[in-house]
Amino acid sequence: VQLVESGGGLVQAGGSLRLSCAASGFTFDADEYAIGWFRQAPGREREGLLCISRSGFKEYYVHSVEGRFTISSDNAKNSVFLHMTTLKPEDTAVYYCAKRSRSSCLPWAGAYDYWGQGTQVTVSS
Repeated sequence: VQLVESGGGLVQAGGSLRLSCAASGFTFDADEYAIGWFRQAPGREREGLLCISRSGFKEYYVHSVEGRFTISSDNAKNSVFLHMTTLKPEDTAVYYCAKRSRSSCLPWAGAYDYWGQGTQVTVSS
């Protein structure tokens, strides 16, 4: 299994970004899985943001991103996306996607088996 994130960068506060997580090594529209997006800011623990299961069920874990961040998937592209709007400086972090081999979403990093390398998001004020 391989996960590759892309789409990070430098953006001004109030701006938007779409992060992509390209997945390979498993059958996206057949195998049981859940894909979560996490972030880790310097000096802080990795926190779970959102998750989507194969069935399309979505969960949000951080109140501060509700209404600003959404998650979607594209089975044809074996990809999961994190759509981020109205970005704030406190959203600055390395963003990771991760996969667990069960179809239930969980907010804890330890529940996920595979991780991407991360993509840096920096929001300037």
